[in-house]
Amino acid sequence: MKYVDLGKAGLNVSAVAVGCMRISALSHGELSRFIHTALDCGVNFFDHADIYGGGECEAAFGRVLKEEPGLRGQMVLQGKCGIRKGMYDFSKEHILESVDEILGRLNTDYLDVLLLHRPDALMEPEEVGEAFDRLEAAGKVKRFGVSNFNARQTDLLQSGLRQKLVANQLQFGLLHTGMIDHALCANTKFPGSPDRDGEVLDYCRLHGLTVQAWSPFQYGFFEGIFLGNEKFPELNAQLSELSGKYHVSEQALAAAWILRHPAGMQVISGSTNPERLKDICTACDVELSREDWYALYLAAGNQLP
Repeated sequence: MKYVDLGKAGLNVSAVAVGCMRISALSHGELSRFIHTALDCGVNFFDHADIYGGGECEAAFGRVLKEEPGLRGQMVLQGKCGIRKGMYDFSKEHILESVDEILGRLNTDYLDVLLLHRPDALMEPEEVGEAFDRLEAAGKVKRFGVSNFNARQTDLLQSGLRQKLVANQLQFGLLHTGMIDHALCANTKFPGSPDRDGEVLDYCRLHGLTVQAWSPFQYGFFEGIFLGNEKFPELNAQLSELSGKYHVSEQALAAAWILRHPAGMQVISGSTNPERLKDICTACDVELSREDWYALYLAAGNQLP
């Protein structure tokens, strides 16, 4: 397993992380075995959100921790809040209430990391800062970050905080390459040239935020997985060819493509299958050549000027 220093804040986290959006579908025993499999693979990072399963994903995870309290010290727990039905809410009251509810469901006294899930148009940075200060002082949250923020939104929020933001969770993968397309197509009229996120990837690198890549194997907005999908023959053919060269699966190779980027990203795996998680972790043993990284980028339907 590879590890990265989350936000350059002295917290070593696994480059492959477990995304817990679907774990409520597992039985208690299955979830316990899955968590143990992750830890045995060197995965120490578990990503939650209060909207996953309407809170049931956190509750299911919390039941495992209640039964096996010794596991908590082996893991880094990340939570997310801020999404409500029909709205986003970064009010101090909602953030504080959300964290208390998250901690209760997870059966833990603290979160290692709290992310604000999606930008709130009515965000007041100083109000968020008051909430973060109270959570930090109470020992309920150790570090803070964001999810799906662009560069200027991150700057705006940071202006009201004492704490340095450590992470930005963003959709990224072979069929979600917008964060790099516009940079490669700078000064052109190529389709990929529009900058839709304020150069967020370069921003995160310059300011020391760790990018966490969510839905790394998806295409569209939760439309499906591109691996083995007949809609993407060129990409899958290239993945198949290179998987033989690097002696890993196509899935692991797609994860290795993300990990090869010098930003030092985390891959958030959404799988609840222990064997699939083991396979994804083998991506950490692969160092793609520059030629092969670009070959996959082009096979995904992108072009270079």
